[in-house]
Amino acid sequence: MNPLILTYSLYLCIAIPLTIWVARTLHKNGRIFLVKCFREDEAMADSVNHLLVVGFYLINIGFVALYLKLNQEVTQAQDVFEALAGKLGFVLLVLGGMHFFNIFLFTRTRKKLELETVAPPIPPQGRI
Repeated sequence: MNPLILTYSLYLCIAIPLTIWVARTLHKNGRIFLVKCFREDEAMADSVNHLLVVGFYLINIGFVALYLKLNQEVTQAQDVFEALAGKLGFVLLVLGGMHFFNIFLFTRTRKKLELETVAPPIPPQGRI
């Protein structure tokens, strides 16, 4: 088999299942976080959780597809491993970056909602 085709095949066979695994893990474990963010509104949290997974798939699988092309020559087994390591490493960094960006956004949203539910401070009532 052509080493370039082997590299492309291995890249897709690893990157797409990896994306699916990360999305499922985030979906399963992110539910509790989203329920708190949406003030215990489980229907809203589940809906947003599902939409986040769909968006995650679209963005990441699209990125994996666009990032498929190699800009280096692949002629030996060593080249295959080096190309795969570089591509998969970058895909993992993008997946991690998206995860932390989502956590950042939902943490901000949660803090904002918590501030809205806190009673305003009571002004001082004369001298004691």
